Amino acid sequence: MKILLILRAEQFSPNSVEKDLAILEAVAERLRHQGHDISIVPEDTKGQSLRVLPQCIFSMSRLPETLHWLKALQGIPIINSPEGVENCTRSTLETIMTQICTPVPPKEGPDGYWLKRGDAAAQSKDDVVFAENGEALKRAIAAMMQRGISDYTVSAHVKGDLVKFYGVGGTGFFRYFYPTDDGKTKFEDEQRNGSAHHYPFDALMLQGEAERLAEAVGVQVYGGDAIVRADGSFCLIDFNDWPSFSRCLEEAADAIASLVRSEK
Repeated sequence: MKILLILRAEQFSPNSVEKDLAILEAVAERLRHQGHDISIVPEDTKGQSLRVLPQCIFSMSRLPETLHWLKALQGIPIINSPEGVENCTRSTLETIMTQICTPVPPKEGPDGYWLKRGDAAAQSKDDVVFAENGEALKRAIAAMMQRGISDYTVSAHVKGDLVKFYGVGGTGFFRYFYPTDDGKTKFEDEQRNGSAHHYPFDALMLQGEAERLAEAVGVQVYGGDAIVRADGSFCLIDFNDWPSFSRCLEEAADAIASLVRSEK
């Protein structure tokens, strides 16, 4: 089978360019081992240089023009689908989470607020901002508006353990990690909740909520963040299409590559 792998544009991989490339190359290696004909292209080419269209596409794309190009392809399985990727923009995602009753942070609280860009995935540290109180939130919103971003979301900060999770729909693959345990960070926002206490919680319930959200959003390869409170309850604070899986790359690549069998 001829399979095209599309690498995410660098502006959507802040501090993670090498990690995103690593997971895509790991998937490509496994697909080649299965006997498939593999091509990897940057998403800004949109595969337009290809002489023959692929029979399957694995895509990390987020550029609007690339998603538009992928939508126009008929009858070609695409993982993740362009429609699903569009649903991962923060404002749309928040609507979906509300519709399916995903546990999320409250809108207000005594411990500060998170302001997040709503029209696209975070591309810089300024796209996700912590505000200590209401006045700081107003200033942060004004600063975001000055950057030309009028689509944003606000949620209250929740105290507890920050947990990063990774999944591949339909394969049973699901892993979670505490980022403060290994110190790996993208924007250092992980430090806001302090070192993990490792509060006991129902990991199968977290997996169920993540998988239910992934299905509603329409992506198979996903990741996200949750906060586990001291009482074991949790809320999802972030969800995104195709993370780098840097903490579990080899296992994740096996699971992602296995998706091609379900698309035959």
